[in-house]
Amino acid sequence: MALRQLVRAQPLLARPLIAPRATSLLAPRFAAAANISSSSRRSDVPPEARIPPQPQQDIPVPPKVGPSAKSEGSRPRRFLRTFGRVTLVVILTATGAFLYVTQQQNHPPEQLPVDRTKPTLVVLGSGWGATSFLKSLDTEEFNVVVISPRNYFLFTPLLPSVTVGTLEPRSIIQPTRYITRHKKRKVDVYEAEAQEVDPVKKTVTFQDLSDVRGSAGSVTIPYDYLVYAVGCENQTFGIKGVPEHACFLKELGDADKIRTKLMDCIETAAFRDQPQEEIDRLMHMVVVGGGPTGVEYAGELHDFLIDDLKKWYPEVADRLRITLIEALPNVLPAFSKQLIQYTESTFKENKIDVLTRTMVKDVKEQAVVVQDANKEIREIPYGLLVWATGNTSRQITRDLMNKLASVQTQRRGLVVDDYLSLLGGDGIYAIGDCTATSYAPTAQVASQQGIYLASIFQKLGQKAKLERQLNELRATSADPAEIEAVAKKLSRASKLTPFHYSHQGSLAYIGSEKAIADLPLFNGNVASGGGAAMLFWRSAYISTLYSVRNRTLVLADWLKVKIFGRDVSRE
Repeated sequence: MALRQLVRAQPLLARPLIAPRATSLLAPRFAAAANISSSSRRSDVPPEARIPPQPQQDIPVPPKVGPSAKSEGSRPRRFLRTFGRVTLVVILTATGAFLYVTQQQNHPPEQLPVDRTKPTLVVLGSGWGATSFLKSLDTEEFNVVVISPRNYFLFTPLLPSVTVGTLEPRSIIQPTRYITRHKKRKVDVYEAEAQEVDPVKKTVTFQDLSDVRGSAGSVTIPYDYLVYAVGCENQTFGIKGVPEHACFLKELGDADKIRTKLMDCIETAAFRDQPQEEIDRLMHMVVVGGGPTGVEYAGELHDFLIDDLKKWYPEVADRLRITLIEALPNVLPAFSKQLIQYTESTFKENKIDVLTRTMVKDVKEQAVVVQDANKEIREIPYGLLVWATGNTSRQITRDLMNKLASVQTQRRGLVVDDYLSLLGGDGIYAIGDCTATSYAPTAQVASQQGIYLASIFQKLGQKAKLERQLNELRATSADPAEIEAVAKKLSRASKLTPFHYSHQGSLAYIGSEKAIADLPLFNGNVASGGGAAMLFWRSAYISTLYSVRNRTLVLADWLKVKIFGRDVSRE
C-alpha cells in the first residue's frame, strides 16, 4: 500500500513545489518503488496476455515563431492600418476644406458703401479681360460700375463640349456678382449693352436690351476711369448667307442653338420614308474654321457619334459625316508642325474630312459653295453648318475709333500703349480682343492683361491715398522725416512697369480621348499629343476655372457622361 501511494504521488512530487535538493534526494527512492510495483504487476499477468512495449515515436514539434517572423507577418498589417488612417485624415481634411471654401463663397461679407469722393471706375464687358481685372482689383479706392449685356463670365475653351452634351451650360458660367459681392467696396452691376463712349465728356451711355424692360431704358453716366473690354463679334468676311444659315460658336446661346439643330437633323434623318439623299445631307455636319474652336467642335462631334449616336440611332449613325473647311494650308496654324500633322492624321483615322486651302464663297440654306486650291467651285450639302472663323470689331468699338481717328489708325482694333492705356483717350484703358496689339487675340492674353491692369489701378489707389496723407502732413507741419518717408512711397507708387505677356502654352482637344499640348520650355517648346495630353488638358482647364463651384460641376459632368453617356433628348 505504501508503494502504491508513493507511485500515485510521483506526478505531484515532480512539480516544482519542492526544493531542488529535496527533489533530487527523493527521486531514486520513488523510482525504485515504482520499479518494484511495476515488476510485481507484470508477474501477476500471464506471459501471453502481456503487451509488448511499443517503440517510442517522435512527436513533431511545431517550429517556434521568433520575433523576426512575427514582425514580417505584422508589417503589411501595420502598413494597411497606417494607410487607412492617413487616407481617412486626408478625406476628412479635404471635405472640411471644400465645405469651408464653398460656404465662404456662398456667404459674401458686408461691403463698404459707395463713396462719392472716390473716383468712378466703369468696366465694360464680362469676358476674360474684364473678369480677370475684377477678380484682382482692390475696390477700396474706387466706385466700380460694371456694364455688360450678360451678367456672367463664360469659360469659352469648354464651350464646344456644351454643343453635344458633354458639359451642361451652367457648369461653365460664373455669375459676375459672385465676384463683385466679395469686394471690399460695393460694386454696381448692370446687365445692359453699352451704346456709346464719349472720350471728351468722359461718359458712357448704355441701354437695357432684355426682353423685360422698365421705364428707364437708356442711361448715361460719367466716369473717371474706363476699362474697355467689350470683346469682338464673329467675322463673316461679308459672305452672303452666313448670318442667316450658319451657327456661330462664341456665346452660350450659340452652343444651345447648335445642340438643338444637331438633334433636329438626326431626328429628321431618322424619320420614316426619308429619301437616302436627304439623309446624307442631314447627317453631314460642316465646320468652317480650322482654329482651336473648330477643331475641338469636330472632335466633340466625333465622340458623340462613337459613344452615343451608334447606341441610340443605329439606323442613321453610320451616315454621319464631318467636314472641316480651312482657307489656310493647314489647321491650327498657331501650333507646331508636329502637332498639326498629328491632328490631321487623327482626323483621318476618325474619318473627319479636312479641306485645306478651301474658301467659302456663298452659304445657302442647304449647301455651302466653296472654292478649292485648284480654283474649282462646288457645292457641299449640309445639315448643320458651324462658323468658327475669327473675330471682328464691334460697332461701338468702330465708333470710338472714329472719334479718335487721328491716333486710332488700326482697322482691326484699338491701339494702346505699353501700359494698356488707349491712345487719345484720357483715363481709358483697353484690354482683350478689342485691341490691336502684337499678341494673338486669345483668352490667355486677355486674362493676363486684366491682371496687369488691376495692378496698375492698385498703384493708382495707393498713389491717391499717399497724396492725401502727404497733403495732411504738410498742412499740419509734421516731422520732415515722416514727410520724406511718405514722399518716397509716393514716388515708388508712381513708377509703372509696362505689360509683358508670358505665353503659357496652347491646348486643344481633338477627339477620341486625345488632345495636343504645345508648351514652352526654356527657349524651346514641348509638343505632346495623345491620352496623356488629354489628361493635362482637362487638369489645366479645371485649374483655370474661377471657382470651386465650376470645378465641381465640370468634374461631375465628365463623370456623369462616363457612366451614363450624353443625353440625346431634344430640348
